[in-house]
Amino acid sequence: MYDKKSLNADEFISHEEIMATLEYADAHKDDRVLINEILDKARLRKGLDHRDASVLLACEDEEVVNECYRLAEEIKQDYYGNRIVLFAPLYLSNYCINGCLYCPYHGKNKNIRRVKLTQEQIRDEVIALQDMGHKRLAIESGEDPNMNPIEYILESIDTIYNIHHKNGAIRRINVNIAATTVENYKKLKDAEIGTYILFQETYNKESYLKLHPTGPKHDYNYHTEAMDRAMEGGIDDVGLGVLYGLELYRYEFAGILMHAEHLEAVHGVGPHTISMPRVQPADDIDPGEFDGGISDETFAKLCALIRIAVPYTGMIISTRESKRVREMVLPLGISQISGGSRTSVGGYVKEEAPEENSSQFDVSDRRSLDEVVNWLMRLGYIPSFCTACYRAGRTGDRFMELCKNMQILNCCHPNALLTLKEYLEDYASEDTKKIGMEMIKRELEVIPNEKVRLKTSDYLNDIVEGGRDFRF
Repeated sequence: MYDKKSLNADEFISHEEIMATLEYADAHKDDRVLINEILDKARLRKGLDHRDASVLLACEDEEVVNECYRLAEEIKQDYYGNRIVLFAPLYLSNYCINGCLYCPYHGKNKNIRRVKLTQEQIRDEVIALQDMGHKRLAIESGEDPNMNPIEYILESIDTIYNIHHKNGAIRRINVNIAATTVENYKKLKDAEIGTYILFQETYNKESYLKLHPTGPKHDYNYHTEAMDRAMEGGIDDVGLGVLYGLELYRYEFAGILMHAEHLEAVHGVGPHTISMPRVQPADDIDPGEFDGGISDETFAKLCALIRIAVPYTGMIISTRESKRVREMVLPLGISQISGGSRTSVGGYVKEEAPEENSSQFDVSDRRSLDEVVNWLMRLGYIPSFCTACYRAGRTGDRFMELCKNMQILNCCHPNALLTLKEYLEDYASEDTKKIGMEMIKRELEVIPNEKVRLKTSDYLNDIVEGGRDFRF
């Protein structure tokens, strides 16, 4: 029985409801009267439910697809403007006891080099990230209660927040670790994390159980209900994601929208972010072994329709994807990307030799952070290192109220300029600095509120004089 207000994963992610949704979408994918009604709903900027969005995904009419792309671009601009937030993953440990068939960290893999960073090594990694210019990290760890207990994660968070090197500081730590207890989520909240991120991998329970044959992650319901426990533990912002390529993409699309609807119905706050990863090659992992692979064009359509269906959510694309693909989907709704990333444990201090591999997956976009910042500005985007909302208490329902009313730009746009200015002063190459200074000058003039515009200008001057960490 489908019930989006239920706390039982089998009911708020109902297999029967997803199958009925896919059948409904197939039956109506050429119904232009219904499709026009759905597009009219989408134009209201309030989102779409999983059934309406699935009809648009099933529709192959070129005119409709192009209209979805156009709408996605408009909605992204209305909610998030031309900002792109930058972050980097930091892998703490690849010890793992799960048996996930798509991940090289699985416990039976004897080829991969197992590494767990000490606190001193974490310090070295963070300084390397700070020297690039990063202010926001997503920490990652395999699931191993003995090697990577919650105490290790908490100690690592404390270490990271207390590292200040030159003008560098990590101001927000998002956490991507295994599903855990309410008590542990409370501890993460007390440690002042940003967003708790957990990929579902697949919402198809039958496939999920086959893909996770052993280990604690085998428990589909415990994993799928993790966000409810996180919110019960006081974490305001949670991030969803599926690993496209494992299962049929239309099934996953309906599932992730149902999960977003569930969080909204139960907690009054939908997902802060939705990530868009695809299966990539890795040590002893061949993406061709899975039959759910999708083309770049289908991937772009998924990005556009998630933006339309969940307009308030941040959308993330990592360096799993190539420069070409990232450039394709940036205008369709993406609001956060990683840059200068390493998926190996300890990879920022020293790049691994191939025979020393500890990476979770191959990185497709291997450009430096400065190259990514330069590229974004040439495309017309403001690279942002902002963490102001999190530290000003604009999280959870407080963030969502501003975002859904399309008012968050009043803070985010000037904050993006301030953090870009910091980057230009402290880390940028000469070419990047030149392009960035021109962008800041242009963007300063379009701040609509005169008081905010003048204050932003004052802060920008203060940054030149050595001041840091100004925010609205």
